[in-house]
Amino acid sequence: MNKRKEANLRVKESITAALLHLLQEKSISKITVSEIIAEAGVARASFYRNYATKESVITTLISDILERFRQDIETDGDNFYTYGNIRRSFEYFSRYQKQVLDLHRFGYGSILLEMLNRFHEDIAGAMPHKSMERYQIYMYIGSLYNTAMIWLQDGQKDPIDAISDLFYRHCCIKIQ
Repeated sequence: MNKRKEANLRVKESITAALLHLLQEKSISKITVSEIIAEAGVARASFYRNYATKESVITTLISDILERFRQDIETDGDNFYTYGNIRRSFEYFSRYQKQVLDLHRFGYGSILLEMLNRFHEDIAGAMPHKSMERYQIYMYIGSLYNTAMIWLQDGQKDPIDAISDLFYRHCCIKIQ
């Protein structure tokens, strides 16, 4: 990665960390961009070069994590829903535990869940809108999200292999 991209990545990470820190004290509607940039130690232009709104900091964080995940997944023929990808999902939830739990605590869990839904719709590809099978995607992602949230809130007491195996046995789907 070139130096300019690395510097911009650090700026985005600083802005995101600043917003998440400020959200511990007050709602996003009460936070100003000035407070975010002061906390992050960056210029106002840096904020607006990367984000249109305060809310876009949150959606960009989620999008960036999902894009990293997309680059890290494996496909087994046409089936994305393999044990390896389930385990990888829990690895990502674990890696981003603080951000995920913060988003959930600050009331942004529904945005995270909706973006996970769109991610999995994209993975599944074109599916007839009236197809009953499309509900499998939402059952899967809802189960994954809820399982991961409880696992994270419990401090990941159960090993990742145990939770992945349990999830795979009970919630694995095959999209036709």
